[in-house]
Amino acid sequence: MRRKGEAMQFAALAGLLRSLVIYYNPAVIRQSRALYRGLLGPGDLAIDVGAHVGTRARAMRAAGARVVALEPQPVFARFLRRTLPRDIRLIEAAAGPAPGQAAMTVSRRHPTVSSLNEGFVADAVAKPGFEHVRWDAQAQVAVTTLDAVIADHGLPALVKIDVEGFELEVLAGLSQPVRVISVEYLPGWPALTLAVLDRLCALGAYRFNAVRGEHARFEWQDWQDAQTLRDWLAALPADAQSGDLYARLEDAWSPAPGSTSTEGR
Repeated sequence: MRRKGEAMQFAALAGLLRSLVIYYNPAVIRQSRALYRGLLGPGDLAIDVGAHVGTRARAMRAAGARVVALEPQPVFARFLRRTLPRDIRLIEAAAGPAPGQAAMTVSRRHPTVSSLNEGFVADAVAKPGFEHVRWDAQAQVAVTTLDAVIADHGLPALVKIDVEGFELEVLAGLSQPVRVISVEYLPGWPALTLAVLDRLCALGAYRFNAVRGEHARFEWQDWQDAQTLRDWLAALPADAQSGDLYARLEDAWSPAPGSTSTEGR
């Protein structure tokens, strides 16, 4: 039992180190900071749902925003608790449709794909890019809602959601539009991504853009309508790189791709 426990701890540490190598890439950090400087201004509130190793939360803070970061995975929550700047508020919980507890299916060696969506995990076994991933543990995690976070901290200018197939449930816990919302899109799960897009349209009058992978550069100079996004998503092959969809309220200011200016916000 002791050896098994040590092996589990080693796998979790290896997963954390792998994430640090990937996401603390200096080029990725520079690009992410430039993108958030075009979306946030000093004093804005940003909520990072699925904070992981904290690179996005730090980029939001670098743009001058006040940041609330949510992270339910124990190994990442411990890391964030020790390393995040003290002015970033850390909530050690997932976001979902209702407060409570939930079982997260965990991949210790590939923790970025740990998920609260059992269907996502079951489907991923046969999806391109997941051939070497094994979900080998479960963790009971606390769950809050975006509405509850907003009640405690105020209405944010931006919410970022990256929760491996649980995005729709997170949005179910949000009952009002936010100026900018970003959600991960997964080409291997087109129906899920389209359902997320429909939910965003139900929340408010949004225009859309996309960022492929971690490059933090918008796909289009002009923000697009929902149908353009649907067509674009439908044309992506199942093995295409995942990325983020950005939804911006129509009456909000739209920066140019790659802009670092805050003028006109």
